[in-house]
Amino acid sequence: MEAPDFWNDTEKAQEHMRSLKALQGVVEEIKRIQILYDDVETLIEMGYEENDSAILPEIESSMDELVQSLDKLRVTTLLSGEYDKDNAILTLHAGAGGTESCDWASMLYRMYVRWAERKGYKAEVLDFLDGDEAGYKSVTLQITGENAYGYLKSEKGVHRLVRISPFNAAGKRQTSFVSCDVMPDIEEDIEVEINEDDLKIDTYRSSGAGGQHINKTSSAVRITHLPTNIVVQCQNERSQHKNKDRAMKMLKAKLYMLKQQENAEKLSGIRGEVTDNGWGNQIRSYVMQPYTLVKDHRTNEESGNVQSVLDGNIDGFISAYLKWINLNGNDGNK
Repeated sequence: MEAPDFWNDTEKAQEHMRSLKALQGVVEEIKRIQILYDDVETLIEMGYEENDSAILPEIESSMDELVQSLDKLRVTTLLSGEYDKDNAILTLHAGAGGTESCDWASMLYRMYVRWAERKGYKAEVLDFLDGDEAGYKSVTLQITGENAYGYLKSEKGVHRLVRISPFNAAGKRQTSFVSCDVMPDIEEDIEVEINEDDLKIDTYRSSGAGGQHINKTSSAVRITHLPTNIVVQCQNERSQHKNKDRAMKMLKAKLYMLKQQENAEKLSGIRGEVTDNGWGNQIRSYVMQPYTLVKDHRTNEESGNVQSVLDGNIDGFISAYLKWINLNGNDGNK
């Protein structure tokens, strides 16, 4: 018996194996939920038979776990967008607020890295620019894992922080902003025609640690597509050639999305509406003083535990967003 044709194509075989693994994970989760349901049913029956109210806390605990598991499974069914299964490229840009905003960008960077670790994903820095005194002026991450883009598309927009600034000698409350841009890292080869004359390619020294090789060579690459003013850059690879290849892949993905938007507005939500990185445009506020509250202004999802959210516990906001766009007939890719 001959092997299916896709096994003769390495990329297709890998994609098939990823899909198979994801489906196996769903099946295992459904089995686990069935066991939880059976356990709850058994506990309730025991409570009735023995007329024992002492079993109620155990029933409540099992019910909570069952509800949370069902909710988590429901969220995965909402990830049906064309690019939801792909890895994600997430870029943070410090906005109004100077050093405070650069520090805020580093706090969000840590939040998303912690979130990725919780999900068992890999987070890799592709490029960054340090702030003058602290934090980042900008940082780009690649988040690798099943449905990474599907989850993180909820994060694109302006994030607002209110706190007593450690950089303000007067101890005054300060507001700062960081914009978050999220794009799917499309794995298949994209056919996008690019005129070399439309590209401005700059090389510069990588700003991160990495030994003498990185410090002495201009291996980092920045590519500007002049007609659209799209800028992509990469510095995480050791060689200039590899950084250029990675940056070109990112550019092709962005141009492909732009072309799709212009043709049919099919993917108008991929990058999100471009807004000023400042007052009145935030999608989510993180307030640390005079009270503690994180609130998403699109879904009204809230959490009073700001530190937990900044430690990467953002699944509640992601779930609320996915339910919100589903309720409004939008898969987040449109």
